Amino acid sequence: MNRAELVEILATKNELSKAAANAVLDTLIETIQTAVKKGDSVQLVGFGTFKSVKRAARAGKNPATGDKIKIPAATLPKFVAGAKFKDAVDPKAAKRRAEKAGK
Repeated sequence: MNRAELVEILATKNELSKAAANAVLDTLIETIQTAVKKGDSVQLVGFGTFKSVKRAARAGKNPATGDKIKIPAATLPKFVAGAKFKDAVDPKAAKRRAEKAGK
């Protein structure tokens, strides 16, 4: 699914114009990006959590030449899917988790 298809679904399900649905999607994305950039996490219960993670500097290897290189530290965005989202994608995993909890 691409952005245009998502906007179409939002517009249809919520009786909005495509322009309004696109504006809502833009606002949502911008708000999440701004919060994560500040170091906050955005938790959407049942969907997942957007957050930033710090990756330490480390040594690496240039795959083309084999030379050792220094990879600098970085701050990266991360999404962690919530249990409800995971269950929707893989219902068998939900069943396994339920069986494991029952033991």
